[in-house]
Amino acid sequence: MGHPQLLQFDRGQLPVRLDQFLAGVLPEISRAQLKRLIDEQQVLVDGKAAKAGLKLKGGESVSVQVPEPEPVETPPQDIPLHIFYEDSDLIVIDKPAGLVVHPAPGHAGGTLVNALLFHCQDLSGIGGELRPGIVHRLDKDTSGVMVATKNDASHQGLAAQFKKHSIRRSYLALVHGLMKTATGIIDQPIGRHPTQRKKMSGQSRQGRHAVTHWRTLGRFDQDRLSLLELVLETGRTHQIRVHCAELGHPLVGDPTYGQKNRLQSVKDAGLKQLLQALGRQALHARLLGFEHPTTGQYLEFSSPLPNDLQAIVSYLQNKYNVEQLIPE
Repeated sequence: MGHPQLLQFDRGQLPVRLDQFLAGVLPEISRAQLKRLIDEQQVLVDGKAAKAGLKLKGGESVSVQVPEPEPVETPPQDIPLHIFYEDSDLIVIDKPAGLVVHPAPGHAGGTLVNALLFHCQDLSGIGGELRPGIVHRLDKDTSGVMVATKNDASHQGLAAQFKKHSIRRSYLALVHGLMKTATGIIDQPIGRHPTQRKKMSGQSRQGRHAVTHWRTLGRFDQDRLSLLELVLETGRTHQIRVHCAELGHPLVGDPTYGQKNRLQSVKDAGLKQLLQALGRQALHARLLGFEHPTTGQYLEFSSPLPNDLQAIVSYLQNKYNVEQLIPE
């Protein structure tokens, strides 16, 4: 059990609810955790347990007993990480395809969280647990840049930016079919598929607002393929994969939302071999930009295409005599 924090609500201030006072003076503790501490009678006002809605009128002494963060059951594992940036608040990594982000049934180990628990020796706790804070995820077979946090304050700060849609996120995707326009916006809610529970869909009755902006970087007429840059305004599960598939342009190699027979339209034997060898959806998180939750400095990180996708893009550049497809 940690030491209690002793706080004073000075006389002469306007009355305020206990939970609002604590949220203002203890920004490093999430509102959910504060509520839990109050409910568990770990918050005393003048020596007595109090409810969240108690009005402080001035002169009260408030004691907050914050327990030490508890170790999580997820074991640390020495999994190599490509780190773009790290400080005491957060870590930015280049996630390879094939790495699951968070432990789940069937993936208790070998995940990004296992790797971060091993690498980060300065975790101060997220929601009362010694674990990295995952504020956004990439699918197992999506590669690219992502950020994780080390403490409650930075977790809340970044989560707020994601909620406001102020985070800059850019993806690259190779899709089937030829895009008819240079740019476009897909504004289609996404929720759980009405009959296939492992899939997401725009046909869900409980769909949540989802917006994807796209622009065409390359059209490869003979092979019926397009290279897209996609910018997320929202961040729903499988958003890009669902939006592109329901637009009629599923991602190349997507095992869930793709169509197996679409590769038959690729007549180039060399290109088809590269596409078949990909073994995953052709999606890469190329860029991530955000304000540092502590310093306020804008940080931006760019991930180069991994070898499997780069081989396909290089092949298309050479075949179609295009010098540059990927934005600088």
